[in-house]
Amino acid sequence: MKANRNRDTKPELALRSAVHRLGLRYRVDASPLKGLRRRADLVFTKARVAVFSDGCYWHGCPDHYRAARHNNEFWSDKIAKNQARDRDTDVQLLSAGWLVIRIWEHEDPAEAAARIAHVIHNR
Repeated sequence: MKANRNRDTKPELALRSAVHRLGLRYRVDASPLKGLRRRADLVFTKARVAVFSDGCYWHGCPDHYRAARHNNEFWSDKIAKNQARDRDTDVQLLSAGWLVIRIWEHEDPAEAAARIAHVIHNR
């Protein structure tokens, strides 16, 4: 578990690079709301947009998640708790006037960056 990074993963770095290439500037690994003990991967403070780059395994991607073969009950419970925390984070940010964008690690970084840029420019 120590080897699993909580920031600066390859998919996250690719997304940040693609967003930066489009001329957008952001805060990295920051809490969008004061008092919220959860951190977004990219935070656009003026537009009030929080972007989360979710790993397919850790967040239970509907396309790529495969249950663990060993200690299945523990891991299934862990993934379910991660998903519940993600939903709670979304609700808290939305109620505070923020927009939440979730990007799966398997998504094309350029397409995801274009989607983020579109949202930022429209806010």
